Parts: sequence; C-alpha cells; structure tokens
Amino acid sequence: MVELPAQKVALVTGAAGGIGRAVVSLLRKHDHCVVAQDLSPAVAELAEPGAVVTLCADVSLSESARQAVEMAEREFGRLDLLVNNAGLFLRRTTADSTDEDFDRLMAVNVRGPFVHARESLRLLARSRGAIVNVASIAGLAGLPRQTIYAITKGAIVQLTRQLAVEQAPNGIRVNAVAPGVVDTEFTAAFRHEDPDPDASRALIVSQHPMGRVLTADEIAEAIVFLGSDAASAITGAILNVDGGYLAR
Repeated sequence: MVELPAQKVALVTGAAGGIGRAVVSLLRKHDHCVVAQDLSPAVAELAEPGAVVTLCADVSLSESARQAVEMAEREFGRLDLLVNNAGLFLRRTTADSTDEDFDRLMAVNVRGPFVHARESLRLLARSRGAIVNVASIAGLAGLPRQTIYAITKGAIVQLTRQLAVEQAPNGIRVNAVAPGVVDTEFTAAFRHEDPDPDASRALIVSQHPMGRVLTADEIAEAIVFLGSDAASAITGAILNVDGGYLAR
C-alpha cells in the first residue's frame, strides 16, 4: 500500500463565494491543505503557498473535475475530502422558466457534483475519505418560485444517498448539508430585486424558528464536521442546517 502524506487535503468547489470561502478558512484552521476551485477569478485571492492552490474553471465540465483532482494529487499527494459546494440559484416559477434555465442549473448543480465525485473516487478510496454535498431545504420541501433550483437540489439529496451506499465498501463516506437561508452577498442580491427588501428579509426571518437567517460560518462548521473523523459513523445523511425551518 502506498504511504500517504500526513496532512489531509480537501477539494472545495465554489470556493470564491461566501460559504466556499468559509469552508476553505475553516479547513485551514484544521490544518488541511486545499484545492480551491471556482469559475470566478476571485478564487485566486485564496491562494496560500504550500497550503492552498486555486483553479479557475467551470465546475460542470468533466475536464475541470479531472484537473482539480490531478492538482490535489500533484501538489499534495492525496485527497481526503471533496466539498461539492458550487451552485446556481434561480428564483422563477415553472411557467416563467426556460429550457436554457433548466440546462444551466442542471449542468452546474447536478452534473458538477457528479463529475467531481466520479473523478475523486480513486483518491478518496486510498485515503478512506469523504464527500460532502451542499443541498438545500429546497431539495426537501416545496418552495415558491424555485422549481428548477429545487429539482437540482433534490437530485443532490438522492446522489448523496446513492453514492453513500455504493461507496461504503470502499471506505468513502458521503453526506450532505441542507442549508436554510444564509446571509451572504449572493442571497442579499436576490432580496434587493424585491419591491421591499426589508419586508422580504423580515418574512424570511419569520420562517426560521430560531428568529434569524444563518451565517456562512455556521454552514461551514457543519460541512467540515461531516468531512471529519468525528463523523466516522455517518454516511448517507442529509443534515438540515436551517434554523428549524423544516421542523415547523
């Protein structure tokens, strides 16, 4: 058996955004090396010599997935954790949604995690590692004006369960987090499309029994936990990190 380097390594997609950045930061605090991938050139800001390498690439492409995994092996010699975080949101009714909307969200939100998982399996089996997918409460409950987005996140829920069963014999754990509304620049931009952004925020807060929306750091804590040895007996789980939204 090939002896692996001691330091653990993670691949994080969507690393330039709020949750992705929080995940990279927390992984570094846990002494992980990281391959940080994002379509945005801003991902380069996360680079840290000897610890964080960055890749600006389209997450939906198989070639990007292969490149990211090869980077982990070349730069750090192993891969212990894949965080499939990259995703697109669309707030639009079924009647107003287009074929192009469907294809675009399916490519990023479903094919992206699938090809990254597929390309990571060889290295994850060597390290007996883990995959953590980012789903959503929209994949577990019906929400207005989110048809295509909800379809993609429902697919992530089932991809998680399928991979968990399939890869358990190889020592790979696969779980997902299902966030509620997270306070990031991304979600703020959508609220500001509403006629009354303050009223929109107040409505969202009222739907979370904890009386507030969530932070990117809170989602990152759940992701890193599921990817850690502390969750060694957990696979196939969908962890709701939603301030009680789905418990109502």
